[in-house]
Amino acid sequence: MQEKVLASATFDPKVKRYWLVFWLLLCMATVMAIPLIPIVVIVVLFVAQRMLDAMSAELLERKLVVKRGILFKVEKSIPLEKITDVGMIQGPLMRAFGLHHLNFETAGQSGPGALVSMLGIEHPAEFREKILAQKDKISGSFQSEAKASSAGDDEMTQLLASVKRIEALLEQSVNKPK
Repeated sequence: MQEKVLASATFDPKVKRYWLVFWLLLCMATVMAIPLIPIVVIVVLFVAQRMLDAMSAELLERKLVVKRGILFKVEKSIPLEKITDVGMIQGPLMRAFGLHHLNFETAGQSGPGALVSMLGIEHPAEFREKILAQKDKISGSFQSEAKASSAGDDEMTQLLASVKRIEALLEQSVNKPK
């Protein structure tokens, strides 16, 4: 059964310019890479749109599905109840381009940092709030299911105690001397 898509992230085309400026600054910072600048520009311009087209994030009823990659395609499905934090990061260069980095951290992940991170989601605060609201919604349904299960356990305990009393009474009546 396919889950309903509640929200899909769209990516800001400014990400391509951000990547270009980032790599140019990195080349200039490492003085030895300055001769590689023309190659870096060509590669970034050629690859950036393909990378942007390959990125997607969809909020489903019970999970978040994130896809990316050109040569090595990666698809991660994160159950919403496992998400512990959705962080928004914006460094100085990202701020100049009006971009944010969303980090999705989960319970049980090993090592520091985010399990999944996405750069350039348009309206990141809204997407983040949709994720957290859906997480709270399904957490509430899990809690109500747990309460119902707990109430069922109480009934089962009472029923078990009643059966034991009946068994004791039957045993008394069978063992009663006549």
